[in-house]
Amino acid sequence: MADPAQGNGPSTRAPRRDVHGVLLLDKPVGLTSNDALQRVKRLFAANKAGHTGSLDPLASGMLPVCFGEATKVSGFLLDADKYYVVTCRLGERTATADAEGEVVETKPVPALDEATLSRALAKFRGEILQVPPMYSALRHQGQRLYDLAREGVEVPREPRPVTIHELILKGWSTDSLTLEVRCSKGTYIRTLVEDVAAALGTCGHVTILRRLAVGPFTLEAAMVSLAELEALGTGATLDRLLLPVDSALRHWPEARLSGDAAWYFTKGQPVFVAGAPTAGQLRVYADDRFLGVGEIQSDGRLAPRRLMNLPASPMDGARGRTA
Repeated sequence: MADPAQGNGPSTRAPRRDVHGVLLLDKPVGLTSNDALQRVKRLFAANKAGHTGSLDPLASGMLPVCFGEATKVSGFLLDADKYYVVTCRLGERTATADAEGEVVETKPVPALDEATLSRALAKFRGEILQVPPMYSALRHQGQRLYDLAREGVEVPREPRPVTIHELILKGWSTDSLTLEVRCSKGTYIRTLVEDVAAALGTCGHVTILRRLAVGPFTLEAAMVSLAELEALGTGATLDRLLLPVDSALRHWPEARLSGDAAWYFTKGQPVFVAGAPTAGQLRVYADDRFLGVGEIQSDGRLAPRRLMNLPASPMDGARGRTA
């Protein structure tokens, strides 16, 4: 009899299935975001899944994983604000701007007090310009910057505008700072830490980074760890942990369609909606079923932008939790 472990017999892998919803994974330190995604996808035995914004291996915290039809709204989470707590070591700069890289520069750390720290942090609130780090996934002439960096190559990078909505000092010692950061998409916390350290007259790098919120998924939303998932089992037993697909857009206004309007909308046709906003994107429903994302056109009609193909029953897909 063939031994499946040797690859000569029938596969013992659980059959893949359609799953729809959002899991708020608490990514552990030491895993890449893609490694964490693949483990979660296997546990759910899901046909389709993707994550919404990478966390470095050193970082932990909220990594929304979108299953099935939820992948159609994942791009909106990529564009969302993020909230972090970060601890940095002052006096040492590393090649990667975090604790995973080798130390490439040391500088003395000046005496710190609350007034000095407040003046330095004030420079980085609001819209600022950041030079992306070499250890990033951005491309230069078709190559990832981190690939070039690993080869010892450094290329010029154009500063990019980002917005720091909140930058709060949580604590400090003679050679470290702990900060809370609420920021726009595209913000590199490693770069922010280096820039803050430079404003203090020294250098620095990230030692601990934890993400606690992504867009509408705030601190009150319960994250789930890999260990908790593995302890609960596999497949459909985990579906109760999923948030509905539309939870990623719950901060948007909504429109509710009925009859012919709902039918035409699902066929890709713009429709008029009484009382709808005059501009912008909306969540669109027929009864309690999420139809997708619509956008108000210049003529006032609501045009479909992302249509969903969700199961008709609320028990299929994700309906078990609320964020």
